Amino acid sequence: MSNNKTILICDDDEGILDMLEMVFEDSPYTVIAEQNSLNVKGIVERQSPDLVVLDLWMPVLSGDQVLKMIRKNPKTETLPVIIISASREGKQIATSAGATAYISKPFDFEELMTTVNNLMS
Repeated sequence: MSNNKTILICDDDEGILDMLEMVFEDSPYTVIAEQNSLNVKGIVERQSPDLVVLDLWMPVLSGDQVLKMIRKNPKTETLPVIIISASREGKQIATSAGATAYISKPFDFEELMTTVNNLMS
């Protein structure tokens, strides 16, 4: 196992997942891409990513619900989580759910990369 840091990205939009994987392919990070928010908790517990990027609006389990589960677990309560959303009230929802950072869609890749690098250092 390399000492590469791992980012778990969850977005129900496959196009966004593909795009984010491309953004990070030249980065030192390993990306786990997941479309189904119901799988996030299990992936976090099994694979212990160093950072999670969550879309806010997803079917079944929304990003803020996933984030609250992550925060409730003592093992993952300090895990950095970036919430991404196109919603106007997204930042407020993300902050109250315990997000480490918030980036609005359509996002600026440099802003995303800078935020990720800052949280990883």
